[in-house]
Amino acid sequence: MIRHFYVIAEIDEVEKVEKDLKLQGFTDPQIHVLSENDTEVETHNLHAVESVLKQDVVHSTIIGAIYGVIGAIITLFISYTMGWTESTVGWIPFIFLSIIILGFCTWEGGLIGIQTPNINFVQFKEMLHEGKYILFVDVDPEQEIAIASVMKMHPNIQVAGIGEGAPHWVVRAQDKFKRFMKVMP
Repeated sequence: MIRHFYVIAEIDEVEKVEKDLKLQGFTDPQIHVLSENDTEVETHNLHAVESVLKQDVVHSTIIGAIYGVIGAIITLFISYTMGWTESTVGWIPFIFLSIIILGFCTWEGGLIGIQTPNINFVQFKEMLHEGKYILFVDVDPEQEIAIASVMKMHPNIQVAGIGEGAPHWVVRAQDKFKRFMKVMP
């Protein structure tokens, strides 16, 4: 999927665009509104970006895990080359140490990510401070014509670029989960 970014100055305009997109077959998991005023976004029943996704938790945790894997491999390599694994204790303490290193680095990466804005949204920081709203839509290739026609109906919207969207299977899984929750008593 391709993610289209748009800058909109008024929340009412965002609401109209979202309704028009839904009329064209877009679903809630495809449409997100990024704002510093989450209360107003919720008041208008728009699909806001979850607060955890506004921070760089996922990306930083993955980076931390990569460092952890490297640290664990180095620990095991040093233990083996120094001959420490040949002692009576064997591999067990070094494997545990490697697991601890992996876990610590992953955890630390997540902590760093909580304090860092999401790398995908840094470019919009100034616009968000000005009180504008960032609408981003994950679009399947066959929906490109539909999104173009909706955006032509709203001339006050500023195109802010494109990027890599959520994987297709994630969006469809969210759709199915939402339908399942509506059907369940």
